[in-house]
Amino acid sequence: MGNFEFDGQKYKAASGLQKEWGTRIIAELSITGSETILDLGCGDGILTKKLANLVPEGKVLGIDASKGMIETAKELEGYNLSFAVQDINDLPFSNEFDLIFSNAALHWVKNHEMLLHNCYRALKSGGVIRFNFAGDGNCSNFYEIVHEVMNYPSYRTDFNDFVWPWFMPRIREYEKLLNHQEFKELRCWEENADRNFKTKDDMVKWIDQPSIVPFLEFLPKEKQSGFRDEVVNRMVDKTIQPDGTCFETFRRINVFARK
Repeated sequence: MGNFEFDGQKYKAASGLQKEWGTRIIAELSITGSETILDLGCGDGILTKKLANLVPEGKVLGIDASKGMIETAKELEGYNLSFAVQDINDLPFSNEFDLIFSNAALHWVKNHEMLLHNCYRALKSGGVIRFNFAGDGNCSNFYEIVHEVMNYPSYRTDFNDFVWPWFMPRIREYEKLLNHQEFKELRCWEENADRNFKTKDDMVKWIDQPSIVPFLEFLPKEKQSGFRDEVVNRMVDKTIQPDGTCFETFRRINVFARK
């Protein structure tokens, strides 16, 4: 997750979908007001701030590997809310948190066996993890088109050493990973969150920040805009509906587990 640098301000403007999912999950949490909470992959900090508002006698830490995200998030810091640049692959905590929360971030983390082990260690006894991240079948239109454009003769050799940036497992695969841990109580379920972006521009913003970032970082500067424009134009052609909305598949994995 530490490989990519994002623009926190652009993400804030383009992440309405992620905020919608996260706000719903936060509304379903059982919170008393004094919990210590860790938000993994906090992005621009908007959802982390919502968590902090729910725990006036507690404290919340939001972490993200992107300096650009944390710079934006730090504008929201308060007496019980702080942010830090931290790679999720290297969590240093032990017996510190009542809740570890993550929304729309953990598909950027490849090694979930280590992630779950580190989260278990970071939780207090009785503490809970609540995750929502992308699973198998997510963003199928974007993936199909970006693969095809990567294979154009003008780009193919640039991507010789490219490593796919996401881990989006099938639900059964993830259940096996969870069962390797020692959680007392756990639930794992799929969610179909397929979506019509209201306008073409809404979809393009989502492509620009964060979806296409890992691909552009692999290209020389002079090829980046051409690659981006080709992906965007083909996405619009493929997904636009008669009413002007643009369709994309969003498949989520939800996790609840208690130590």
